[in-house]
Amino acid sequence: MKFIHAADVHLDSPLRGLERYEGAPVEDLRGATRRAFENLADLALNEAVDFVLLAGDLYDGDWKDYNTGLFFSRQMARLREAGIQVLVIAGNHDAASQITRMLRPPENVKIFSTREPETLILESLGVAVHGQGFATRSVTEDLTRAYPLADPDLFNIGLLHTSLDGRPGHEPYAPCGLDGLLSRGYQYWALGHVHQREIVAEDPWVVFPGNLQGRHARETGPKGCSLVRVEDGRVGGIDHLSMDVVRWAACPVDVTDAATLDEVYDRVEPVLRAAASHAGNRLLAARLRLIGPCAIHARLHAKREQVVNACRALADSVGTGDLWVEKVLIDTQGTLSELPSLARNDAFGGLLRAIRDLELQPERLASLLEDVAELGAKLPAELRAGEDAFDPTQTPALQACLEDIKSLLLDRLLGQDGDHGETE
Repeated sequence: MKFIHAADVHLDSPLRGLERYEGAPVEDLRGATRRAFENLADLALNEAVDFVLLAGDLYDGDWKDYNTGLFFSRQMARLREAGIQVLVIAGNHDAASQITRMLRPPENVKIFSTREPETLILESLGVAVHGQGFATRSVTEDLTRAYPLADPDLFNIGLLHTSLDGRPGHEPYAPCGLDGLLSRGYQYWALGHVHQREIVAEDPWVVFPGNLQGRHARETGPKGCSLVRVEDGRVGGIDHLSMDVVRWAACPVDVTDAATLDEVYDRVEPVLRAAASHAGNRLLAARLRLIGPCAIHARLHAKREQVVNACRALADSVGTGDLWVEKVLIDTQGTLSELPSLARNDAFGGLLRAIRDLELQPERLASLLEDVAELGAKLPAELRAGEDAFDPTQTPALQACLEDIKSLLLDRLLGQDGDHGETE
């Protein structure tokens, strides 16, 4: 017997904050969750699995229109023709309270109750699947306490959307402990909600498959599902198979002691090449992070737009269209060699040091926060929330703005434009 365990598909998840510029693969990214789900259906057909488990967050909230549901139904029809059943529970994103548009599910799709645990027995396979979905977005009680004990004559699977005892970056929904799961006596726990793959236990198996497709720069690396083989009433093996069509990568670039922008780009290029080589012919979305003390710390900040677009041009030459620089973060530090004029004892040297050492005192910071409160309230909600939020009413945002202003002032005062011999 074989089955697929997947979770956190987030079909048609809106990708916010995508920068529109020449060559940005916005449409490829927006269609990624659908294409990853098509890959999942292809896998189920090619492997001739007996059933598919979807452990919550099939959707990403209420549908904008019925197209999301129609797409799901089309994929399920493909599996129905092959006699493959699909067993689904609702997670926090697709809780009963979140989805207002509904279509009757295809006959091969079982959606478990959100009121209490429900058991589906697949008699021909000798399998009992126990599950309960989320009735509301925020479920704070331990649902497993009401799950039935295992049927000793069957292979028992628990289908659950949960944070377990807590995972970084995930809301503590349907919390429970490993001991509580083990007390049910099931042979396999198919979990969802945590987007990073994790094998919590192997006897019995307790598994988070991770999400099917990374959706932003914090969901890096391969994403997919688990293919589970059962032999003689026991799990004989699990393979994690990648379904993603876009892969995200965090790419630190050490620019320590770099003295020109060209030296920075020379260090960026091999990092991009290495990342692209591990993407398996997928579109790679790379987030570059320039780090280390260097002589052009201020210049990098002052020329941020030029640096970002130069890195994107490098990606075009390295990846031949399969590599996209999603963002460039400049986390370098200044050095004494960066600003030799800091050592001057005249008024100019004093001015440079004053700018370098400028900090926002608590009183001034509080005043600035009041000044920008009205501006912050006018910003679109998508800019003030999400993975890369910018909210000027928050202290870190103002501190970051201050660092950019300091770098720009130092660069202009020192007249560094054109003095380094790099390509402009």
